[in-house]
Amino acid sequence: MKRTLMCAAVLSTATGMAQDTTLNKSQVTVSGYAEAYYSYDFSKPKENNRPGFIYSHNRTNEFNVNLAFVKANYTADRIRANIALGVGTYMNANYTAEPGVLKNIYEANVGVRLSHTRNFWLDMGIMPSHIGFEGAVSKDCWALTRSMSADNTPYYESGAKLTYITNNSHCFFSAMALNGWQRIQRVAGNSLMSWGTQVQYRPTDNVLLNYSTFIGTDKPDSIRLWRYFHNLYGVFQFTDKWGLTLGFDLGQEQAKKGESKMNTWYTPVAILRYTPVDQWAFAVRSEYYSDEHGVIITTGTPNGFKTWGCSANIDYLPVKNIALRLEGRLLNSKDDIFLKSDQSVTSANTAVTFSAAVKF
Repeated sequence: MKRTLMCAAVLSTATGMAQDTTLNKSQVTVSGYAEAYYSYDFSKPKENNRPGFIYSHNRTNEFNVNLAFVKANYTADRIRANIALGVGTYMNANYTAEPGVLKNIYEANVGVRLSHTRNFWLDMGIMPSHIGFEGAVSKDCWALTRSMSADNTPYYESGAKLTYITNNSHCFFSAMALNGWQRIQRVAGNSLMSWGTQVQYRPTDNVLLNYSTFIGTDKPDSIRLWRYFHNLYGVFQFTDKWGLTLGFDLGQEQAKKGESKMNTWYTPVAILRYTPVDQWAFAVRSEYYSDEHGVIITTGTPNGFKTWGCSANIDYLPVKNIALRLEGRLLNSKDDIFLKSDQSVTSANTAVTFSAAVKF
């Protein structure tokens, strides 16, 4: 599952806050992205799959493609459109619930500007998620792999979105009607839309504050459980070399249909990045995920999913659009939940991942 943006681009065009939406002439651009990787899980899982709550870079002990897509973008004074088709293990893991050719649609949307004088837009279609600071494009993110928070919130969403950006680009407001929690096609038997909001504030070029919400249900009407989710994060670029991202997710879902009792999960995450020169970057991440009742991640163990993690990565960018990255990651759970090659379980999981990515 999951996400948006964090990413080096999170302080610029990835948020939509710095886009030039006042072009007088139409323009078509074609771009693309490809990321190959090799990940080695020291637990040596028998089927070469990383733990089930990991949806990006999720294959181990084999060379593979995490995500590759080609994207076409059309921009004019009052209209914009995007379409991107993707392949890779990321697509396989995140689009399993989608039927047919929908499994390969990375992005497909059309937007209409509703005002002649304001940045006020209506977009419809399949879009990047409004939740979180890490997206599917690993090269743009400070860490090579995605956090547990990012992997278990939507990476994409389908619906309609109203967006308003102030003329000074300091504030961004968005409200959306959605087909569900990371859904293109709505769950069978679900008659209700889900809803989302997003507010961003950028007081300076080096600070971004975000608050996103989701309200809805991802189950058929017969077993409907209402879900309420809050996503907060801040990105702080202290100097040209040092940056810090802090995030916190809090979710609640009804324990049973029609009852007031709620099951709660939460996850804090912090990423510190050091960029001594343009060609090199170093990042460390600390995170924790608590889902005692298995709303998002089911374990079947006494304490549910209570896992902390840390990672460190080294990035080398020989040129601006190419990234070679190496990351070590440790996960440790309160219960034994990680499967080993002999089918036994353990509380700790360690992996090393190398990737090569290019944007064009």
